[in-house]
Amino acid sequence: MDLDHVVIWVDDPLKSVEFYVNVVGLRPVRAEEYRAGAAPFPSVRVTDRSIIDLTPRQDAPAVNAMTKTTSTAGFPVNHVCIAMSKQEYEELSARLEAHGVDTSSRRVVTYGARGNAPHAFYFRDPDDNVIEARYYDE
Repeated sequence: MDLDHVVIWVDDPLKSVEFYVNVVGLRPVRAEEYRAGAAPFPSVRVTDRSIIDLTPRQDAPAVNAMTKTTSTAGFPVNHVCIAMSKQEYEELSARLEAHGVDTSSRRVVTYGARGNAPHAFYFRDPDDNVIEARYYDE
């Protein structure tokens, strides 16, 4: 098994795509289709096998209906963690700092899917979703 996607709620999906592409360094998925009205939301690619869906918050009632759940859509998750190489981690930290994004919440030795990571930090996207960045020793 593998993680396919995570849905986070955003107010302006294209603004969020811009942040995740230009600041975080992910690749856009279906952004142009969304802009043209041909896709319900855009995404950003984390790995070849996983994406983050940037779902418009105003679509929460439709998502509740689609999933046959009540009042579960539109709420933020606590955080999404993105693992990367140490070089990517340092480059991301520098890009976020250059864009004025707070990365002061830093941790040493945190546990995740691959065991202990030596360092991690947290930052917020434009919609206040919390993202954790980490790397593992190779």
